[in-house]
Amino acid sequence: MEVRLLPWERCIHLTLLLVQLSLPEAAASCRILRCNAEFVAATVHLSSSSAAALSREAVNSAYCGALRSYGMCTKRMARSCRGDLAYHSAVQGIEDLLIQHRCPRAGPTLQPGPLPQGTMSGDTCLYERNHVSREGQMPEYLYCSVFGDPHIRTFNNDFHTCAARGAWPLIDNDYLYVQVTSTPAKGGAYPTVLSKVTIIFKSWRQCTDQQLYQAELDDVPAAFSDGSVWSGERRGHRILTVRTESLGRHAEIRAAYIGTLLVVRQSGRSLSLSIRSPRGIVEAFDPEHDLQLCMWGCPASQRINTLRPTAPDSLAAATIRAEAHCAALLPTQDVYYHACVFDLVTSGDPNSSRAAVSALQDARNMMSNRQGVHLLPAAAAGRAQLQLPLLLSMLGVLGAA
Repeated sequence: MEVRLLPWERCIHLTLLLVQLSLPEAAASCRILRCNAEFVAATVHLSSSSAAALSREAVNSAYCGALRSYGMCTKRMARSCRGDLAYHSAVQGIEDLLIQHRCPRAGPTLQPGPLPQGTMSGDTCLYERNHVSREGQMPEYLYCSVFGDPHIRTFNNDFHTCAARGAWPLIDNDYLYVQVTSTPAKGGAYPTVLSKVTIIFKSWRQCTDQQLYQAELDDVPAAFSDGSVWSGERRGHRILTVRTESLGRHAEIRAAYIGTLLVVRQSGRSLSLSIRSPRGIVEAFDPEHDLQLCMWGCPASQRINTLRPTAPDSLAAATIRAEAHCAALLPTQDVYYHACVFDLVTSGDPNSSRAAVSALQDARNMMSNRQGVHLLPAAAAGRAQLQLPLLLSMLGVLGAA
């Protein structure tokens, strides 16, 4: 039986999945990211047009060689990566792929080769400048943010409040993988908070190597996971950089090669993430990557309707106080105001209102269309959404338990 070679998108998705599992306390001396990047570089040509002239056997042989090289790299890292979850996941993944593709254990290896010289124009690693030179105009930028309990403003300007817990992908395209994790708030009966943000910048030609950024509650680092604060340089410009305005609570990451800006911050007891990226980057993904919250929002069954016709009597006073508190901070009754009220009622923590206030400020700073900042709520909630009165009733029962 002939084994089908995994498409390039699936290969890189597997690699990135292994990386995202890495523990924040992993030793800095573990360089599993380097092995991952070398495997990516060694197999990228197997999905390009140049591979079309090769037979299936030749492509599979080259892929097996890349897997053997990947395995040798992990063996060299064995001592420094002992106990690292990403490392052990990579080792197991390689083993599974060797079996799947019926690769001999012994045989030639396939090392990553440099791209041919002269294949890149001077501005290739500077997306905005390259786009203006090529198209004669600035790229169209889209905006997405996630904050609070959690609330998501999608690239299409839909706004959802999600009941889902755990890890969810916001973005999964050819250049970028972003995942957020929502966990129950300490001391809360129902509310959840964003407790972790994982961002993977995929290796891209000669512009930058693969980079990983991770933030957790009370730890928003102003550096990538390997300790660096920038990667790649082209014509005097640093291609990928991270900086901060408030150490431990804010990080701003600029990826010039994809024209993308990401802002991670901690507001109160929750993380938030805002993303500004060109449409051409946002829409560069395979149809298989159909779960991206920034593209389509929460799954319908996980959406909560924050537009309340009435609140349960037991929480009516708390709702009135929350509305007054949020109205003082957010005079426009837009989605940020309603998110503020929701977070304050469900958590009972006045500091929870900071998430909506910070998210609105990020939208003002990052959105190209200033008139679209104050997104007004929909006139009616979808039938598949959980109604807030029911949710608050459940909260009252849980609180009394």
